[in-house]
Amino acid sequence: MKIIHTNNAPQAIGPYSQAIAYNGLVFLSGQLGLDPLTMILPPDIETQTHHIFHNIQAILAAAGKDFSNVIKTTVFLVNMDDFAPVNAIYAHYFGTHKPARSCVAAKQLPKNALIEIECIVG
Repeated sequence: MKIIHTNNAPQAIGPYSQAIAYNGLVFLSGQLGLDPLTMILPPDIETQTHHIFHNIQAILAAAGKDFSNVIKTTVFLVNMDDFAPVNAIYAHYFGTHKPARSCVAAKQLPKNALIEIECIVG
């Protein structure tokens, strides 16, 4: 087991790692749309979602991976009305690669975020 860490993504806000590599897989902890330099959460779903994908990209790079290696994602949304704009941004970052995905409604997320995304990477 190897801990994956980068300063180019927000530091963990609790007792967990940004990601763990184990047995050929990388498990990314749920990412919020925090700016990694300021740790500020923007107020809108679009900016939070873009920040999440930049943060995921940084963690993937630290693990020697990229979006094409993502096998599965789970998206947590506080408001399912945000599904369409999140889906458009999601499609932009993954392009033609389409990992398996679940999207779950969440009553509340840490730091009152509007969205959180976690990934499993091969």
